Amino acid sequence: MSANQEVAVIAVVGTSLVRDAATRHRTAPTATAALGRSLMCALLLGTFKGEDETTQLTFKGDGPLGQIVAVATHDGRAKGFCSNPNADPPLRSDGKLNVGAAVGRGVLTVSRAHPSMKTPFSGSVAIRTGEIAEDVAGYLSESEQVGSAIAVGVAIDRECEVIAAGGFMVQILPFASDETIEILERIIPSLPSSTALVQEGLTAEQIAQRVLGELGEQKDLITRMTPEYGPCEPTELRGRMLRAVASLGKEEVAKILAEDGQIEITCEFCKVTSVLKEADLAKAQGEVDAR
Repeated sequence: MSANQEVAVIAVVGTSLVRDAATRHRTAPTATAALGRSLMCALLLGTFKGEDETTQLTFKGDGPLGQIVAVATHDGRAKGFCSNPNADPPLRSDGKLNVGAAVGRGVLTVSRAHPSMKTPFSGSVAIRTGEIAEDVAGYLSESEQVGSAIAVGVAIDRECEVIAAGGFMVQILPFASDETIEILERIIPSLPSSTALVQEGLTAEQIAQRVLGELGEQKDLITRMTPEYGPCEPTELRGRMLRAVASLGKEEVAKILAEDGQIEITCEFCKVTSVLKEADLAKAQGEVDAR
């Protein structure tokens, strides 16, 4: 929070998180950048919200990436996937990864869910550029009427390894003065890229301080947590997989078991594979039939 309490900033250093996601999903460079940016945007929107609240970003574009889904919890965990992890269109004319072309045009949907909600709150906007952060900022402006600025980035070396990932989100509170807004409009465009800030060795707190600049900070309002790629909880994951397979129907399941003796199913988020035996499926089928 700025010293005058008119601006809130959330910053993230997500290098290890994006590296973990790229390893799990075996993404090509452009897919890595798109998924990584989406994961960090989900963190920026969802972290520090109410306990047990989740935030999901879904990009449904017409580019080769297909659908991108990123989900973040209030406590800094994020996970996601893209339909085509091999998407890697030619570089832009400036030599940078062409995330916009990989995503294409379509619809961005942001959903917020909490156990106390009967149904999730969702809002959708058109994908304007496919560059992820610009579209999320557009969503905040159009759907939630929040004045904000978002920057995220992923840097990849010649060996296709993630060497830096980070970003920040600035939220301007409704009562912010024109002077405060003018200061931000001067500071933010002058900042290095998000990945450059991370490669300088800055922490998330130091990035936030750079964003606030002369506005200063309220030190007693600082909150910290360590982001991580949030693999699915094992018990919940196995139960979800059992129900998904059982819903295929008894005949289809029996056919698969007769041919292979077991069913292997992989979670699209965490890429963990579970082996389901006949006894497991019989139990899950009983649960489906009882509903």
